[in-house]
Amino acid sequence: MKGLTLKAISTSDGATFETFSADETLSLGRLFGESLPPGACLALFGELGAGKTVFAKGLIRGLGVSEAIAVTSPTFIIVSEYTGRLPIHHIDAYRLKSERDIIDLGSRELMFHETVSIIEWADRIIAAIPDDRLEITFMVTGPTARRIDFAPKGPLYADLLKTLLSRVNV
Repeated sequence: MKGLTLKAISTSDGATFETFSADETLSLGRLFGESLPPGACLALFGELGAGKTVFAKGLIRGLGVSEAIAVTSPTFIIVSEYTGRLPIHHIDAYRLKSERDIIDLGSRELMFHETVSIIEWADRIIAAIPDDRLEITFMVTGPTARRIDFAPKGPLYADLLKTLLSRVNV
């Protein structure tokens, strides 16, 4: 990741990345998106403005969605669909009241097939999300700085995280 000041720390149960600008958060997402397999489920946690949508945009670009296609937070429509090298469901659970809401929208079809599922505000629908997933928590550490903790839930996600760490030269 040439020209970035990104810091990564590998831990026994995951990894922590520090980004110092929105561009770095976007770049981290893009780099990670390049290696996501079909069926990947990413659960994003963090307060409003912590970087979830910026990271999701990077993931979607890394999955091969053209720069000509607008990528925005699906807050008011709940689910945005994109097609890159894999189909993508970008889900924003902010306005959902419970897991039942996403189940009624067809969560089995959204998160249990060959699509990549990116779920912002995952804590609001945690019981409806697959047990095997990568949990990514965003914390504001400065005006543009973010701490991003990756916690794999299942062997696929531990391997994906190792791949990402090797790509950022940790």
